[in-house]
Amino acid sequence: MEEVIRFALLGLGLGALYSLAAQGLVLIYRGSGVLNFAHGAIGMVAAFISWDIWVEQGLPWALGLVVGVAVSAGIGALTHLFVMRPLRRASSLARIVATLGVLILLQGLVVLRYGPDIITISSALPTDLIRLGGDITITADRVILVTVAGALTAALWWVYKYTSFGLGTAAVAENQRVAASLGWSPDRIATINWALGSGLAGLAAILIAPIVQLQAATMTNLVIAALAAALVASFRSFPIVFVAAIVIGIAQTEVTRYVATPGIGQSVPFAVIVAVMVLRGKALPTRDFFLQRLPGVGTGRIRPGLVVAGVAAAAALIAVVPPTWQESFAITFGMALVLLSIVVLTGYAGQISLAQYAVAGLGVWIVARLDATQDVPFVLACLIGLALAFPIGMLLALPAVRARGLNLAVATLGLGAAIELIVFNNGTLSGGLLGTDVHEPKILGFSIEPIMHPTRYALFCLALFTVAALAVANVRRGRSGRRMLAVRTNERAAAALGISVSETKTFAFGFSAAVATLGGIAIAYRSDVVIFSEFTNFTSINAVAWTVIGGIGYVFGPIIGATLAPSALGTQIGNSLFGNVTEYIIPIGGLILILLLMQNEDGAAKQNILQFRAIAKKLRRKAEKPAAATALDKPTRIEKVASKTLTVEGVTVRFGGVVALSDLSLTVPPGKIVGLIGPNGAGKTTAIDAITGFVEPATGHLDLDGVDITGLHAAQRARVGVSRSFQSLELFEDMTVLDNLRTASDPRDRLSYVRDMVYPLTPPLPAAVVTAVHEFQLEGDLDRLVSDLPYGRRRLVAIARAVATQPSVLLLDEPAAGLGERESRELARLVRRLADEWGIGVLLVEHDMNFVMAVCDEIVVLDFGRTIAQGTPEVVRADPATIKAYLGSDEVIESEPTRVKETL
Repeated sequence: MEEVIRFALLGLGLGALYSLAAQGLVLIYRGSGVLNFAHGAIGMVAAFISWDIWVEQGLPWALGLVVGVAVSAGIGALTHLFVMRPLRRASSLARIVATLGVLILLQGLVVLRYGPDIITISSALPTDLIRLGGDITITADRVILVTVAGALTAALWWVYKYTSFGLGTAAVAENQRVAASLGWSPDRIATINWALGSGLAGLAAILIAPIVQLQAATMTNLVIAALAAALVASFRSFPIVFVAAIVIGIAQTEVTRYVATPGIGQSVPFAVIVAVMVLRGKALPTRDFFLQRLPGVGTGRIRPGLVVAGVAAAAALIAVVPPTWQESFAITFGMALVLLSIVVLTGYAGQISLAQYAVAGLGVWIVARLDATQDVPFVLACLIGLALAFPIGMLLALPAVRARGLNLAVATLGLGAAIELIVFNNGTLSGGLLGTDVHEPKILGFSIEPIMHPTRYALFCLALFTVAALAVANVRRGRSGRRMLAVRTNERAAAALGISVSETKTFAFGFSAAVATLGGIAIAYRSDVVIFSEFTNFTSINAVAWTVIGGIGYVFGPIIGATLAPSALGTQIGNSLFGNVTEYIIPIGGLILILLLMQNEDGAAKQNILQFRAIAKKLRRKAEKPAAATALDKPTRIEKVASKTLTVEGVTVRFGGVVALSDLSLTVPPGKIVGLIGPNGAGKTTAIDAITGFVEPATGHLDLDGVDITGLHAAQRARVGVSRSFQSLELFEDMTVLDNLRTASDPRDRLSYVRDMVYPLTPPLPAAVVTAVHEFQLEGDLDRLVSDLPYGRRRLVAIARAVATQPSVLLLDEPAAGLGERESRELARLVRRLADEWGIGVLLVEHDMNFVMAVCDEIVVLDFGRTIAQGTPEVVRADPATIKAYLGSDEVIESEPTRVKETL
């Protein structure tokens, strides 16, 4: 027991330093809403400067501490002012990647100045032993660190709870626009918090350097532990951050002492991150979750002539260049495969992964160990590696099912670090420092060994990339690609159309892991010894940066981005023109990434495609004919949907201690329209969310034509016939109207995930969808992007997309919001026809009383979550409780149902 206590006391100092770094993350996040992945790198700069002043220059340690903290604070302020402030309206992905760009730039500059090797540094704090009783002792420096961390925690808590600056920070975090109207400058507050938070990162890094030693990569990775502590506290509470960090530090030392497997102790922060995701995460985002503009996505269209010409040109060039250039080609194509996996996962499916290079290394580890220890032939080992990479990737998708955005980025960053520590740095598993000796790679008896046959090996890498790129392009054009884009754009809307969000994410992770494994094989087999420690987490971060530079939504983008990898074509060209640029390629890549994000987050590929089209148009010397609009045959008759009755019995929804919906009961028969009305905040949208599976009722029962659907999730309810629209539309903005409708009507078969890789099928639109297109007069808009349509047309597309699922029951959430009187009347006519001619049961939430009274057969009135009236429009219009809820008096509710009905 005494030994357990001794190691717990050792962990106190480590936890205290994690606390300082985590408090800095919280300050930056509260002050600007940015999760700073460059936090560890900013602290690293302070640690190296402090060491330089103290050790190299022989000046006082205190001076080095002050200068280091000041420099890190200055870097933080400059990062906000010159990087994050220009990107405040960019997508969350762009802001995350921008902080990665700062990380790459700073780490590259530090390696240039101080080198990549470990520097041993002694502690400037007293290390005298303090005896606590028996054999239990603790060094004085640990006591000092805990005291400093605790005092700073208390000070931060007091400042941000009671001072005007702290209150201003809270106001800005809650609502920047309102805070600005009260005289608070969001920009000034963000700058100060960036400086303070980065200063804490510098302080933590300087103090922790004697414990973990000084090295660029090690110092940068310390941010994972800080992220874990901050995540436990939801980036809000300073005391909780302190306690969580102390617990993590103690757990690390205890696990390291008692678990023999290397890397397990250092992976404790990742375990904490996963636990938080599982306990707090949601399978679907809440109603207020939305994504800003995402990077552009290519169409996946394959032009066979261009593909053949491009591959032939690359092969011819490989055949004539010297071996050093051939190796650069091999590295470029290998890294391009890793970047292509990020296109699938992040560009198409919207899942941010900072572990793809580690995943590639894991696939290579399977192949190389089969090759080295079981003498499995190269081709067979590769096939087995690919076959296993798919389920491994699917397993790694588990955090993504309950996390998204920033949380998912944190989880995958920790995942990459855990794989590196547990597998790649474990000599028993990876072959140690000498690596794993692999056999000569052969295909059909022909050697492609890169030393003896560099041309063959480079052509092999070209072939791998070509095959994988074609498969990715096929997936983009197929049903699986449309599902991924739907999930990337709006998970709630995708689930409402019957798309399994978890299944789509799982496929994206599995497919991307297989593609990344191909890249890892191409990179690793350039030598007869595979060194797994080269598959570092930092390279995973670089890979995301290179993908964004090339174009994260375009199949051609990885080729452009991969040229920035060390020893790839970009390095080779730079060395030929300017001498040795190898050591500068990393910081150059970070700088290019930051500058590119400020100008165009779509990447270089999109610009190249636009330029190519412009040149091709000029060469033809005549204007291009406009693309023919998609034509649909007009259906001869309307097909009625399957008749099903929706019964809601006693549904109650609670959010914490608030009852948002109380004991709701109603019935929606086939071919009838039931209105659900009430003042703002009455619980109408909550009712729709509960019925369609987006919130879980505390009590109650849902029945669809005699079948209990209470336990079904949102996608399953959509598949059995319960569909919905959204008050905020929630369309797939970067898809055409036709693709929105196809996404809604595509069969949900799982076989398409496999078939799309080889030959994607685009089935004809079902007759019901064709009818919906004509009913809503969308024929001329099918090939237009949804984002290009006027608001009224977008409203119609939202309803038509819901109808495209061919529902038995359709729930419409304020379909007439924002429409003019004429448009509302036309929409009322369409909704009435959906009930009368299609046989759809409709549950309608709407504030327009003319609309409601004109089309509804029955109306249910809610107020503060309770049903206060129910009956025909005539009965409800005269109901005193309804009148009071709406007007606060006994006046009669005015409406014009007669005039509206005449137009139906």
